[in-house]
Parts: sequence; C-alpha cells; structure tokens
Amino acid sequence: MGKIIAVANQKGGVGKTTTSINLAAAIALFQQSVLLIDLDPQANTTSGLGCESPPSTIYDCLIRRTIDHASVQLTGVAGLCLVPSNSELVGAEIELAGLDEREKILQEALREISHQYHWIIIDCPPALGLLTINALVAASSVLIPVQCEYYAMEGLGRLIGSVDRVRESFNHGLELEGIVLTMFDSRVNLARQVKEEIQSYFQEKVFQTTIPRNISLAEAPSYGQPVILYNASSSGSKAYQNLAKEFLSHGKESAR
Repeated sequence: MGKIIAVANQKGGVGKTTTSINLAAAIALFQQSVLLIDLDPQANTTSGLGCESPPSTIYDCLIRRTIDHASVQLTGVAGLCLVPSNSELVGAEIELAGLDEREKILQEALREISHQYHWIIIDCPPALGLLTINALVAASSVLIPVQCEYYAMEGLGRLIGSVDRVRESFNHGLELEGIVLTMFDSRVNLARQVKEEIQSYFQEKVFQTTIPRNISLAEAPSYGQPVILYNASSSGSKAYQNLAKEFLSHGKESAR
C-alpha cells in the first residue's frame, strides 16, 4: 500500500501547490510510482500539469466514493499520474456535509487504488474545511510548506493545532512528515531569521533542503509542466530534486 501524504497549509500563497507538483515529479524520477490528487477547487495542480477539461475529476470520485482508472490521468512525467480537479469541487463540501462519516469519504475512495502506487500525494485547499479534513483522515502523514515570512510561525502553530485535533478525533496514526521552507531568499534578513526560528523550534522535522524564490518555478505552471521538464537546470528544479532525495531517505528511515 502506498504511503499517503497530505500537503497542507491553511494559509494561501506558501508554495503548497508548487511543492505538490514538483516534489511528486521529482520523486517519480527515482523510479517511484506517484499518484497526485488535486483536492483544491482552484485546480492549480491540474492546470500546472497541463491537464485540460478532464473527463472525470476528484469531485466525481468523492461522489462515487471510489477512484477508478477513468479518473486517473497520465502526465508528462513517467511514473506520475494525476486525479484532476475543477471548479465543481466547490460544491463538494456542501453536498458531502450531510453524509454519514463524511470525513472518511476520500479514505474510502482511495482504498481500492492505494496499493498501485508507492506514494499518493494530496494537494489540499488553503483552508481547514471538509476537503482538507478528508485528506488528513486519509493520510498517514502531513507535509507542511511554509513561506519564510513574518506571519509564518503564527500560521504554522495554528495548523499544527488543527492536525493534532484531527489526529485525536479521526486519525490516530497521523504524523507530521515534515516542514518545507519555501520562497527562501538568503539576501533577506527576515527570511534568514524565520528559517532559523522554525529550525530551532521544530528541529529534525524541518527538511534541510530549502526551496528558493526562482523564476522557473513561477513560469513552469503556465506551460503545464513541472519545473524538471520546463527547466531542469534551474535552482528551483535542483532544489526539488534534492528535497525528493531527502524525502525518500526520510521515508526509508521511518519504515525501519
């Protein structure tokens, strides 16, 4: 059974979707099969991988409570598949709210397909609503991208509290996979201070690899490609490849 990772942060604009796309693509380079699920109604992961007008989406999967092969799309990266999203997902929280065990619907939908992949990565919406709760209930761990800016620690504290509540109520095995520092600019004093503070507080839970501000990371989604296809030699591409190495090494240590 593949390990399920929820990529979550209640704050928008922290590099959550960028991390979901590019970490998943980089992991696939290491001959690991990856299923990336776009659970955000904004569907930026879907468009960022060049998937236009998909015939079936994660919305359909949640309604049917199963992810079938018709919902899984191939991408330009060998070994990386996508369950796309679209704006229909906006209504999912309302439609699912009255159902029994509504927080376990994604977990149920993944049951028949999870064994087919080494990794399942879920890009969550930037809010702790029913969709994100479904991701946290289905996941074995949560990966948190954090932008190196002034309000980072405050938002991170709230998110850790939310993860703790989900663990206590619905998913006792949910772990913190780690924290990824994103949009880092070493020339900015505040960015360095935030990095040091987060590393000091969370210690080994912070990945050593930091993701820099990089023009190729910003441009790649408009071409429907992960950065490893758009500009493999860019600092952003190299950073996500390094993060993937660290991530996979971390996963091996956790499995011992």
